[in-house]
Amino acid sequence: MPNFDLQDLYAFLALSEHGSFRYAAEAICISQSALSRRIEKLETLLGVRLFDRTTRRVTLTQTGRTFAPRARHLLLEFEEAIEGIGDGIAHSNRLVTVACVPSAANYFMPQVISHFRMQFPDARIRVIDTSAGEVASAVQNRKADFGLSFLSSIDVGLVFTPLVDETYQAVCRRDDPRAQRTSLTWEEFFAGDYIWLDKSSGNRLLLDQALGKVTARRQPVCETLHVTAMLGMVDAGLGLAAAPAMAVPGYTHAVLTTLLLTNPTVKRQVGLIKKAGRELSPQAALLEAAITSYFLTRG
Repeated sequence: MPNFDLQDLYAFLALSEHGSFRYAAEAICISQSALSRRIEKLETLLGVRLFDRTTRRVTLTQTGRTFAPRARHLLLEFEEAIEGIGDGIAHSNRLVTVACVPSAANYFMPQVISHFRMQFPDARIRVIDTSAGEVASAVQNRKADFGLSFLSSIDVGLVFTPLVDETYQAVCRRDDPRAQRTSLTWEEFFAGDYIWLDKSSGNRLLLDQALGKVTARRQPVCETLHVTAMLGMVDAGLGLAAAPAMAVPGYTHAVLTTLLLTNPTVKRQVGLIKKAGRELSPQAALLEAAITSYFLTRG
């Protein structure tokens, strides 16, 4: 196969269109001598004469006229292929899918995404807010670029990178008499009205394992699948709830406040979940770095 490059074809088409070495060289921003060398190289490699040259005009030979549309088609296909690849990269860079537990999706991710879009205003982010088990599944099945969840168990083929340990706290209304206290034991927590988590919840599994020796004196008033729904029940005055720090709105909340839960102190480890061996897109890697930075700056 002849060893020519694409610039030789661009030079050939420029000369065929302009019929002048001067104007063709100006059109593709090279010198006339460089253009001449490219045409000579192409003719030598093909073993044919592509142009008839006179002192006043340069015209295509019959072979040149046959070759011109084929060269133009070849370059067009090449440019479309490159453009398609570029569009695909740009699209993947703009759209990042993150699977995360609802507590993170509700109170943490909005802050990160807001700051991230200030730096990258064209970025689009899809958040899959779901249970811890489904977060892992979404990453495993490539429905999400990466996940943000707490460590209970990790599936084969996934990698967990810890970011922070957070403590479970008692959440109550500010008008609750216990809101004046700084802490509450688990036995005291279970002695009154409380909202608990469904057995299918990852948080429920973690708490059951950690509180094996603590016996609840009464059944919960209500059970929910997600912590965020449980906090709504507290807001409505149905009782206390136990929630990880990330899930709690914060000290500025108009209705809710928190107390430290003790005997025992229960923590969960939150981190990033990625599929082993999978390289993140540039935009996904930037968002991952933004999430990591958020936790690091908060100690």
